[in-house]
Amino acid sequence: MKTNTACKDDPGVACGTDIAVDISGLCKWYGDYQVLDGVSLTVRRAERIVICGRSGSGKSTLIRCINRLERYQAGRIVVDGITLNDDLRRIDEVRRDVGMVFQSFNLFPHMTILENCCLAPMLVRGMKRPEAERLALHFLEKVKIPDQSGKFPVQLSGGQQQRAAIARALCMKPKIMLFDEPTSALDPEMIKEVLDTIIAVTDEGMTMLCVTHEMGFARSVADRIVFMEQGQIIEATDPHSFFTAPKHKSVRQFVEQVRTIA
Repeated sequence: MKTNTACKDDPGVACGTDIAVDISGLCKWYGDYQVLDGVSLTVRRAERIVICGRSGSGKSTLIRCINRLERYQAGRIVVDGITLNDDLRRIDEVRRDVGMVFQSFNLFPHMTILENCCLAPMLVRGMKRPEAERLALHFLEKVKIPDQSGKFPVQLSGGQQQRAAIARALCMKPKIMLFDEPTSALDPEMIKEVLDTIIAVTDEGMTMLCVTHEMGFARSVADRIVFMEQGQIIEATDPHSFFTAPKHKSVRQFVEQVRTIA
């Protein structure tokens, strides 16, 4: 049976030993516009969560709050037992164990792919260059682009750049991976290669939260699908129930649209 223990830095908050991320009552405003409205979500270790919903529903904002790329005004986030707040030490500790892949790759254009992958392990984890290069080449092999290691980002296709971005995140050996619409900037023929890469790297027990509109990917990969609308989670269930027996009217409409497009 799973037991509960106190959080590393907040004895008043109980954290199950199998809980990777615990979000409670999260609220965020941009001026007068509330983008997150009391969001609560518990993610187990090694669980794969796909977050979907229409544009503007708060999906990307939610996962960007998990590694404090976005500040929130109310609620609580606990990541691997660390309660996030304005303490920079806590933020840095969380970011060391949380990898993130963005829509637009965010590779440094003046560095080779190998240099992009080596930078964080050397600066953050204090690795020597030879060790960092071995690690980088290992993960570039894993995402199937070791032959691109000496090239600059501009010399790669969009799909290759996104796989390089995934390898770069993996070089920090994260416990949790966040993907913010990782295929939205890609041509259709490149989408499958990136989704296959995500499947490969999360098949080994890594916790994943992925914002995506790729519902075929969600159906085949997710342990749970979370549907957001107007800053709230209105349904969170397994893929079979999500696609065959959605409870909420908005989810039923969304699923019907997906079927029509497919």
